[in-house]
Order: sequence, then C-alpha cells, then structure tokens
Amino acid sequence: MSDTGKITGMGAIPHSGGVAFRVWAPHARQVAVVGSFNGWDGNSHPMLAEENGYWYADVTKAKIGDEYKFLLTTEQGTLNRIDPYAREVTSSVGNAIVHDTYFDWEGDDLRLASWNELVIYELHIGTFNDQEKINQPGHFSSVSARLGHLKRLGVNAIQIMPVGEFAGDRSWGYNPSHIFSVEMTYGGPKAFKQLVKRAHQEGIAVILDVVYNHLGPSDLDLWQFDGWSENGRGGIYFYNDERAHTPWGETRPDYGRGEVRQYLRDNAMMWLEEYHLDGLRFDCTQFIRTVNGTDHVLPEGWSLLQWINSEVSHKFPGRILIAEDLMNNRWLTRDVGAGGAGFASQWDAMFVHPIRLAVVTPADEQRSLAAIRDALCYRYNDDAFDRVIYSESHDEVANGLQRVPQEINPSDPKGWHARKRSTLAAAMVFTAPGIPMIFQGQEFLEGGWFRDTVPVDWDQCEEFHGIVRLYRDLVRLRLNRDGFTRGLCGQFTQVTHLNEARKVIAFHRWDKGGAGDDVVVVANFYHEAQDDYVIGFPAQGAWKLRFNSDWQGYNDDFRNHPSTDVRTEPGEKDGLPCHARLSIGPYSVVIFSQ
Repeated sequence: MSDTGKITGMGAIPHSGGVAFRVWAPHARQVAVVGSFNGWDGNSHPMLAEENGYWYADVTKAKIGDEYKFLLTTEQGTLNRIDPYAREVTSSVGNAIVHDTYFDWEGDDLRLASWNELVIYELHIGTFNDQEKINQPGHFSSVSARLGHLKRLGVNAIQIMPVGEFAGDRSWGYNPSHIFSVEMTYGGPKAFKQLVKRAHQEGIAVILDVVYNHLGPSDLDLWQFDGWSENGRGGIYFYNDERAHTPWGETRPDYGRGEVRQYLRDNAMMWLEEYHLDGLRFDCTQFIRTVNGTDHVLPEGWSLLQWINSEVSHKFPGRILIAEDLMNNRWLTRDVGAGGAGFASQWDAMFVHPIRLAVVTPADEQRSLAAIRDALCYRYNDDAFDRVIYSESHDEVANGLQRVPQEINPSDPKGWHARKRSTLAAAMVFTAPGIPMIFQGQEFLEGGWFRDTVPVDWDQCEEFHGIVRLYRDLVRLRLNRDGFTRGLCGQFTQVTHLNEARKVIAFHRWDKGGAGDDVVVVANFYHEAQDDYVIGFPAQGAWKLRFNSDWQGYNDDFRNHPSTDVRTEPGEKDGLPCHARLSIGPYSVVIFSQ
C-alpha cells in the first residue's frame, strides 16, 4: 500500500477489503471498471485519474473469481478493454478474471543445474501429449503424465514454447494476445503451476519461451488501447512509425516508452516469481535490438534487454536467460557491465546448420568435415556454454524444413540411413561443447514436420525403444553420471583428427584433464566401416569404449561393428603424444575415456 492509502500494483489486486484496479490509459477521458460484481454497469465504479495517465479504483464488492473489463470513454467512443495485466482471462476475446496468485509451493525447492550440466528438452504443450482428448490440444496435465519418460531419458530441463493466451485453441504460441495470462485451452494458470511443481519434484527445471519482439497480431486489446493512434498504427503500447514493422505485423512494442518497458519487465518477473520458473528464452531478440533484424539498430530495445536481464540476475540469481538471435551477436552473452545484454546463453545457428547439412547431404563426398569442426569449436565468448546446441528445434523442423530423419530420407524416414545419420547428429549434440537440446519426439525418430495440429506419435517410443536408449546413454555420458566422462562437461575442445577423404573426425574434450576426465570422440561420416584406423590420444594406457552408436542393442539392423577398448602406444600422432588403432562402424560415433 502506498503513502496515499492506495493499493500498489497494476491490473486487479485482491486484498482483504476487496479488489483494487489500476490501468494505464493516458488518452481516455474517463475510465470505469465493470464486471460481474456490479452487473457490468459503467456508472457504478468510476476510476480516479492518477499521474501520468493511470486510473485507479478500489471495489469492496469485487472478489477473486469475478470477471471484469475496463470501460474507457475516448474521443473515438466507448471502448471495452481486457486488462493488459490480467493474470487470467476467459478467452483471448472474453473477459479478464480477478485471479488468486496464491499457490501451495511447499516442497518446491529445485535448484537449476549449472550451465555445463544442463540438458534441455523443448516441447509444445498442445502437441506433446494430447491423447487424453481426441482432436483437442494437449493440456499441462498431459505433459505431467510424461515426466517419467523425460526423467528416465535423463534431461534435467524442459523448455516450453509460449503459453501466454493466444487467439484460437491451436497455435505455436508466438502470437500472444495477453502475455500475463496463461492459455486457458492448456488448463490456465493453476494447471501451469501444478506442472512446474510436478516437474521440479522429478528434478526437472522449467524454462519458458517469452515473446517481446511483437504482440498479437490478432485478438489484441492493446491495439489502440485508449483510442489514440498516430498514423493509424497501434497506439500507446506500440511504435507508431516505421519501427512498428516486424515480420509478424506492425505490433512491435514501444521500447522507448517507460510504461511499456515496465509492462514487459513486469511480465518477465511474473514468470519467475509467481510461477517459479527456472529461466526464460527470449524469442527473436534481433527484432528487439534492431528494426529490420540486421543493421537498423534500436538502442532502447538493447537497453530493455539489459534492464530485464540485470533485474533477473539481481532478484533471481541462478535462473537462466537464453536469447534466440539469428545474427549470432557475441554481445548478447556478455555482462551488462561490459556493454553486453547479459544473457547466459543463446541458440547457436553456427552449430545446427552445419551439423544438419552434414547428415542430410546424400553423398558422402559432399559432406564437409571442416564445417563440422568449425561447428564443434565455435564460441561466442570465453564460455563454451554460452550457446545452446541442437539438431532439431521447433524452427528447424517447420517452415519448409522437416525432422532430421525425414530430411535424410523422405521416402523412408525410419530406415537404416535415416536412423544412422540422425543419431550421428545427436551424438554431435551431446559431445560438443555447449548446452545440448533436443526437440519433442526426437529421441524416438518423430517424423514429418512440426505442426500445432499434429500430436507426437508416442507409439514410436516403444517401436524405437533402442533409439531412446541411445539418447539416454548419450545424456548419461554428457552429464558424467558414471564418473568417467567429466570432460564432456568441460570448457575445452580440440579437434585432433580430420580426414576429408575418409570422412573421419576425432576430437578431445576435457575439463581439468586426466583419467575420468579426458574424453576422445571419433565420428565416421562415411557409409562404410573404418578398420585398423589410427588416431592420436592424449595419454598412454588403456582407453575404455564407453559408447558405440553402431551397437545392435540400439536397433536390430545396426551392424554391431566390433569396436573395442584400445591401448595406446607412445608415438606422436595428430599432435598428441600417443596413438592407437581402432575400428568404427558406418555413420557411427565411438566415445573413449580412461
């Protein structure tokens, strides 16, 4: 409560004596709050004008669960508007609901893993597991039903595509109508909190996509919210000149206006505070920091990112903030104090595109191992884990692209070539430096392309249980669960061997070095096995084979090529002091450690 006796906050604020309401509408002549508590009578509860265009009312008759709207009298007439800060709505074109933010979080004490020990699973609520309701989108509870699978797989974080209320019942989520409200088709705010708590109980963190580069564009009450507009554009929440334009419509928020900056900042903080989320992934930040996605800079967009990230770092230390930026800007993951945007990590196009190309290219001789080497070793700054690496994401398997097995062999996406080369890509994801991420269903060869109307085919989880095991084994090695692959969590990578003619690449991963730490990864991007093949090793002695992607246990028609433990001999090879002879199957990866 402020010194004036008024309740602080925005939107609907329940308190012991009723509900206070506050809204920003600087061009309105009068504002009233109407709802189920006053028979939707615009004369019952007029709001008082405050400074800087804010309006306030305290309604003793209002209570949690009541529906309401703001009634604005403007030069353009009377406007009914949904509260921009509404925590809950009946639908994207319905009414706001006075929301009870209380939730029983007792026992919710998950601590997010350090960046070098994160494994992320990206999913879409509507299609991840919608089998409970035929022809209906999935629900937060249906995701909870599959958390056991994710835990067994070994992932320790799920990244959820946007859940802010959007137009209609089916969407990717990148068309938010009400960014403070949770999509009711998915179950609404309480169900989302239940999913977060349940995930935390299973040791799985929850990261959420947020969309601040544009809003809507449909079912958007923010558009000309208080009747004012310049040039026929969006009004107080948006730019009203050429800066309004984005690839998704002319609805870029006005990052230079204090009230709009506060609105976006408050939204980010809400997800972390009220929903106990472990991190946020910011969609398409290049359209926040620039007008056109390339060189027409928006300084106020950059400073907004810095402000939000600084606030989160201060108030919620240990949470992860991830940027998606197709321009691969190194300053995104530098500290704000050094002039950076302050993100912890960013999606890495410098990894996914070369790796996908390497495995989907039909002819072996056209695969570029130099491109694979560069993808493995790329860094934005001094931290190997300031990038998220993947071979599939929602963007990479839609919009003209398909799932990796489908791209490899459109006529037989479950066949030998598709299985072998898609798992080759997966092995690169889990052995390269960076935060590994997979997309829903990838672990059992989900085919086709991503659509918000087509659910994941969970029957394939059983059909390709061996491939699921392959992913599980890779995750286990990546996280050093057995204590002999610490190097996969380490900062250091050296590509020691690259044979373009025979399509073999080998690299050394380490943290501090030595037994239990040093890891050697060998990948064969050729359709034939390589026998009696000599590569360098960093130390003498026995090196145990920890993983062989050609093992028949992963699929009946894998060739089970006889890769074995090796014993190195003194003698320089590949710039390393020792060497050994090994065998590796076609389109396969083997991993060694001491």
